[in-house]
Amino acid sequence: MQLKSFTGETLLAYKLLVNDRTKFAALLLGITFAVFLILMMMSMFAGVLQRSSSTVINIGSKVWVMDPAVTTPANNIPMPDYVQDAVRSIAGVRYAVPLYSGAGLVKLQDGSFQAASILGLDDSSLFGRPKLLQGKIEDIYAENGFIVVQDADFEKLKNPQIGSEFEINNNRAVIVGIAKVTISGLFGIPTLYTTYNRAIQYLPQTQFTASYVLVEPKSPSDVAHIKDEVRRLGYLALTEQEFIDRTAQWYEFHTGLGMNILIMTVVSFIVGLSISGQTFYTFIIENLERFGALKAIGAKGSELVAMILFQSTFTALTGYGLGVGLCTGLIALAKWRLPDYAAVVTFSSLGIALVMVLIIVAISSYIGVRRVLRIEPFDIFRS
Repeated sequence: MQLKSFTGETLLAYKLLVNDRTKFAALLLGITFAVFLILMMMSMFAGVLQRSSSTVINIGSKVWVMDPAVTTPANNIPMPDYVQDAVRSIAGVRYAVPLYSGAGLVKLQDGSFQAASILGLDDSSLFGRPKLLQGKIEDIYAENGFIVVQDADFEKLKNPQIGSEFEINNNRAVIVGIAKVTISGLFGIPTLYTTYNRAIQYLPQTQFTASYVLVEPKSPSDVAHIKDEVRRLGYLALTEQEFIDRTAQWYEFHTGLGMNILIMTVVSFIVGLSISGQTFYTFIIENLERFGALKAIGAKGSELVAMILFQSTFTALTGYGLGVGLCTGLIALAKWRLPDYAAVVTFSSLGIALVMVLIIVAISSYIGVRRVLRIEPFDIFRS
């Protein structure tokens, strides 16, 4: 009997909700718009943070040794050669190799110029090399050999093929391979790989040349000891995830990006709350007579509350689904038309958006519940 009663109340609540299609559409629109804005802002931020660590993710080193002043992979500070030798001598280190990370100006065959990110891999091991789509990795040792990454910025180099030639600082460069990487860069410039010695030969250098020292520990338990020993040298050792987190924190708290996204997310929440709250309250006011009639024929206050909670939850979850679908669809369309578009929907973004929607539901429901519980059947019938 209780199951039948609950089913009947739920069905009645549903019919009351969708009976006025205009009001129901307005409720859905408010929630959908709020979810869309919240999720879009957080997805853009997540995409920027992911791409800001593209070098760390693509290279895949377990431990990175760097100058303590480094805040992001792009903000590298060259280290003297003795650092690499000292790190290699630390107990627990299987091997340690240098990585060059810099930028060069590429002169294309049509005479135009294009900035490019250049990564110089250790000559002996090529640790951190990308996966090749065309060509052989051994060809990187050929005279003037470079590997180009085929990503969203690939066409800025005029879609080079194997054998394509261009100049870097008046030095001849030849494409010997085309590769793919996990994450594209953030700043919209193409990426080239070559050997460490060729990179420091082609590009202007300061006194020191090694941007990072990439370390492979013998076991995960050796990481703590390696970090302590590197700290004694006056430098910083971070695991891959720690370097990614360090980069994210810098963008969140030391640039205007994090605060701008936070403000836009809060504004989106307030917009959704105001639209849905006002519309839901109007819906309750217009249905006071029906709720009063139900109370007059014996409906308990808890049953009326359950009906209101069902209506608000159903509307919120429906709007949440529509908002997520609209956001993901727009992001997919944007990436199709704009390959450089940096936005990614993450599980954490979906979770935060859902929590915000549930808060909107709770506040809207509270407003409706208070109004319904104060209603007296006598007043309804007297009017």
